[in-house]
Amino acid sequence: MNIDPKLDLVLERELDLTAEQVWKGWTTPELICKWFCPEPWKVTEAEVDLKPGGIFRTVMQSPEGEKYPNMGCFLEVEKNKKLVWTDALLPGFRPVEVPVSGANMFFTAFILLEEKNGKTKYTAIARHKNEADRKKHEEMGFYEGWGICADQLQKLMKSI
Repeated sequence: MNIDPKLDLVLERELDLTAEQVWKGWTTPELICKWFCPEPWKVTEAEVDLKPGGIFRTVMQSPEGEKYPNMGCFLEVEKNKKLVWTDALLPGFRPVEVPVSGANMFFTAFILLEEKNGKTKYTAIARHKNEADRKKHEEMGFYEGWGICADQLQKLMKSI
């Protein structure tokens, strides 16, 4: 995959989980609610229709109780290997006119999994349409937030 450092944010980790465990954590709504945003924030709702054109929806709640819906559309689904979605499209590939999230920008996310010896190279990529959106996403805490979430995912999946 061609990464453009001016437009793309990339987080890589080695998780002490199998690719199947990571996949389950990413694709099971009840599990997504337990790890998908950095504490003390939480996910109160998650919906997954795991197919191209299917829905990927979460509702994040701030510590003050304010709710932030996020809705997107899966573009690629390759079990235990690749999950791609965007918030620029609604389910059924319907274009969005205004971002559904509070971030007020669109991006496409790639979750890439590569298992070796029972551990998984975990790569999360957020692709943006312009440098301003990439910078905004980075300043919102992409590396810290997505890193914390990866740690929370690992902790949760090792406990079940």
